[in-house]
Amino acid sequence: MNAKIASGFLLAWFAAALPCSAAADEGGHSLPGFTEGEVQAILAHGPWPVRRARDPSNRVSGKREAILFGEQLFFDARLSGTGKFSCGTCHVPERSWTDNRTRGAAVAELDRNTPTLMNVRLNRWFGWDGAADSLWAQSIRPILDPRELGASARHVAQLVRADEQLSCRFRNAYGARPSATDDEAVLVDVAKALAAFQETLESGRTPFDDFRDALAQGDRITPWVYSEAALRGLKIFVGKGGCNACHAGPNFTNGEFYNTGLATGTAPGRTDAGRLEGIELLKESRFNLLGPYNDDATREGASRTREATRERRNLGEFKVPPLRNMLLTAPYAHDGRFVTLAEVVRHHSGAPDRPRADGDGRVQPLALTANEQTDLVVFLESLSTFSNPWRPEEGGRCE
Repeated sequence: MNAKIASGFLLAWFAAALPCSAAADEGGHSLPGFTEGEVQAILAHGPWPVRRARDPSNRVSGKREAILFGEQLFFDARLSGTGKFSCGTCHVPERSWTDNRTRGAAVAELDRNTPTLMNVRLNRWFGWDGAADSLWAQSIRPILDPRELGASARHVAQLVRADEQLSCRFRNAYGARPSATDDEAVLVDVAKALAAFQETLESGRTPFDDFRDALAQGDRITPWVYSEAALRGLKIFVGKGGCNACHAGPNFTNGEFYNTGLATGTAPGRTDAGRLEGIELLKESRFNLLGPYNDDATREGASRTREATRERRNLGEFKVPPLRNMLLTAPYAHDGRFVTLAEVVRHHSGAPDRPRADGDGRVQPLALTANEQTDLVVFLESLSTFSNPWRPEEGGRCE
């Protein structure tokens, strides 16, 4: 069956499979009928999970010994300058790998909300401003940031060299002992092991995934498979709201940066420039994919970094966050200003008086009714699961 015929067949089935589609339910709500384009947009949000692939810029990506080493490092407070904080301080497994704080805090409070690490391997840029172009480079930043772990390359390297178990894990991951003289090289290898571990953090399947796969397989959809309110919210998401233009793909993000009219102030006298500053930091970093630590001999992934240029429109742009498991990762936005999903939806639906941070025009609101906002929230809730597939590795003692 060719794609055009299959698409038409699927659309015809979909209209028949949804009871009361394009009719009214007992509460008087109009249930959605989906266009062919909307059906295709729905299917594009899967399947889930996404097949894992190695990061070519990280030679130990996907290597079990590196994953075990990275997991031990992730929860080791000795990695910090004070010995009091670890990556797990802000990225808490029981909190869907975030901290549920308005803004992250370790040695000191930060300017931005702590993003979840769930499905982080699917990112193309890292951090709210995209200042890192690889997961291992992003892992270096909090180690060195004086407000986070507040360490140095020398501190990290000496820890790994001196500790018998860390040195053993390093040797198993890399096939050699940590360099005795090159602190920065050891820091980068530590970050690559941390990245190897973080690549394994994956959210479970959700009610939406069951619905999407049932749709793809031609199964009949019932309220027990997916609620009518979620269907109405999905119709808004791929239709009137156009939300999937930015929140695209299986992880519900296109990985790029947009200005949604959020104020950029971080504190009196300070401004968060977002992507504008992120590109500058990216270009200046010794750890970007254009630098000496990229393990990919082809340097294919570095082309996006090379082409990134600062423009006026980048002021106030922040990365489009993924929507999976967002029910568990409140508060929301780069500065954690929204406590609930309803507040997020209300912001995007709100009054047309939100100027862009760069002063060039205004952000267009979705102008959703109160009922439409409620339905959209129900749909967004269906993208979360309370199951946590991660379990601590029983690596035992390193020999």
